Amino acid sequence: MKIFKFLLIIFITISSAVKADLNQTLINELQKGGKLIFIRHAYAPGGGDPDNFDINDCTTQRNLSDSGRVQSQKIGNFFKKNKILIRKVYSSEWCRCKETASIAFKEYETKNFLNSFFSAKFSNNRKKQIIDFDKFIRTWDKDQNLVFVTHYVVISEILNYAPSSGEIVISDKSLKVIDTLEIEY
Repeated sequence: MKIFKFLLIIFITISSAVKADLNQTLINELQKGGKLIFIRHAYAPGGGDPDNFDINDCTTQRNLSDSGRVQSQKIGNFFKKNKILIRKVYSSEWCRCKETASIAFKEYETKNFLNSFFSAKFSNNRKKQIIDFDKFIRTWDKDQNLVFVTHYVVISEILNYAPSSGEIVISDKSLKVIDTLEIEY
């Protein structure tokens, strides 16, 4: 039993050090700039949107919980604490994305190519949104980081990655995922 406890302590110590090194490597990459940073909106309980969804009325949408607001603050704190410069923050027009962007970064601009196409009501927009995103990325100066606060389906479609709520997914210029970072809520 003593050997098991000893090995467990060694494992925890080593894995913590490795995780810290990996986070520092990620932070160093982000500090260099030139990254596309996708953030799935912070925690908003439920799935999809209500039938009476209206993009101009947040009361009809699935919104951030108090935990999601705290998670949004933690996202912003990660970038501030690590002195990661952001050229611009773009958000979906959905209220949960705008609130995540507002709490984390204060200033943001909405782009409809970041909107969800999860529900049948918006599923026909998928192809056009991806084309519009690709056109937008071609105009990016590639020296500075851009942040996109968006939805699971958009990140999954663009990066072939399934993010958790509030997860940060970093890609290079060719949309290859470099790393991810989960922020607890």
